[in-house]
Formats: sequence, C-alpha cells, structure tokens
Amino acid sequence: MGKHVVVGSGQVGTHLAAKLIDQGHEVVVVTRSGSGPEGATRVAADVADQARLIQVTKGADVLYNCVNPAYHRWLSDWPPMAASFLAAAEASGAVYVMLGNLYPYGPVTGPMTEDLPLASPDPKFRVRARMWEDALAAHRAGRVRTTEVRGSDYFGPGASDQSYLGDRFLPALRAGRTIQLVWPADVPHSWTYLPDVADALIVAGRDERAWGRPWHMPTAEPMTFREVGNRMAALLGRPAPRMVRIPWPVLRAAGMFSPMIGELSHTRYQFIAPYVLDSTAFQQTFGVAPTPVDQALKATLDA
Repeated sequence: MGKHVVVGSGQVGTHLAAKLIDQGHEVVVVTRSGSGPEGATRVAADVADQARLIQVTKGADVLYNCVNPAYHRWLSDWPPMAASFLAAAEASGAVYVMLGNLYPYGPVTGPMTEDLPLASPDPKFRVRARMWEDALAAHRAGRVRTTEVRGSDYFGPGASDQSYLGDRFLPALRAGRTIQLVWPADVPHSWTYLPDVADALIVAGRDERAWGRPWHMPTAEPMTFREVGNRMAALLGRPAPRMVRIPWPVLRAAGMFSPMIGELSHTRYQFIAPYVLDSTAFQQTFGVAPTPVDQALKATLDA
C-alpha cells in the first residue's frame, strides 16, 4: 500500500479518495477548506503555495491533480497551481496524474483520439494545453513521471450541479416535467461515468505504461440528451420525457449577468455537432471497459 495525495475533493476527487481508501492506501486529501471523505487525512492548503504542497506530498507515491477552478478564472488560477503541482511532483518523486479534459483539442471532426493536436485557439483552453505540455517536457527531461487522463462531460452519483445530466436534468425527469435543455436534444455526445473516472486515474498512477503520454478514460458509446432521457425514463418505468431547448439568444443575454452562463459560448461547439471520445487505447492497453450504460444510468438515478 502507498501514500496517495488527492488535491481537490469535488465530484472526481471524492470518488477517487474513497476508492483509494477502500483499497487500503494512505490517502491525503488537500483542499482550501480542509474537506474530504472519512478515512482520509484532510489538509487545508492553498494549492498555489509551492512550499506547502511540497511539504504535504513528502513521501507520496502518487499525486493527483483533481482541482477544477471556475472556467472564468482559468487564466488567473491555473498557472500558479500548475507550477506548484510540478514542483511538488519533482520534489517528492510521486507520479503526477493530471485529471484532464477535451477542451484543448478545440473543434474536431470525427472521434477524438489522444494523438490529436492540442489546437484550440481559446486562451482558457490553451492554459490547459500548456499545463500538459510543461508536464510532458518535465517527464521527458527526467524530472517527473506524469500522465494526463482525459474524459468528456461527467455524470453519475455525486455529479456537480454543473453537470448537464445532473441537477439540470434529473429533477425534471424524476418529476415527469419537461426538461429544459441548453443544447440540442438529438446531437450525439460522449458522457464519462464518474466511478470510471476514478478507476482510470488509479490505473494511470500505478501502471508505468501510462506514464509519459495522455489517455482517454473508458467511455461508453455517445448518446444524445433524448436517448439518455428515454433510457432513464424506461428504467423508472415512465414514458419518454418531453424536452425543450432554451433559445441561444436568451442564454447569451443571461450570460451578461452570470459568469458561468457566459462561459457557454466557449463550449458551444461541443454540443451543436457530434462530440465523440474514443477510449480504445486505454481500454485495450489496461483491459478496462466502461461501466455498462444502463447500470451507470440506474446508479445515477438511485443516487
């Protein structure tokens, strides 16, 4: 058993820490507030404080970056935190596992694979690309061992209120009300199940075959919002839900008053055309498959 430092205790960090604790590892959870699951050593720290993070990660086997600042703060918040993570990984010798995403690819045609260039021109998404590029350069220089594991939009037990299949979707579905959608109902989209995210991060941290390159988390075949709603309704024994889309001009106007809604323009391309993640490489290399869709959807409903 080893020492695992999980930085961040949101929808991913909580699942990850709980799984590591269940496996018998020593788990340290680092957040600004000092929160975290039972069984973990909980540490309150500013992630951007390099000296503090180096202190916390002393003797660690794996360091997980599961932090997720608000989108509108990426340009200011990510650079100092990224530098702190690299410094801590180098000082401790811990394998540095980055929780990544698909934003740096930018708009693409066809399924996304790990060999695509990080070509997004969006300044916020360039920050994420630079984080991986800097970590990979440090890996190649022999300073750290690192990998980045990327997923699509999350769903499942414990999903945040920002999840498109979470608090924006489930209450209306359960109540038999019309579901209001931000995006079109019939465009295929990849959804990554939160317990599968945690499992992929654990695999990436312990298997040296994962280090020195990015991976896509095991993710099931894409589904439209309508397909997700229909399958969930069937699991509940109810008729297919009705869905309506909020007009884009209305959302743009609302974005003038809400930073989060204002950020939707940066990711709109992901939902008005098929957005498909290909996780074949991870699945074949490590022998890990995504949780069957109906099992994942039922667990989401039960939660």
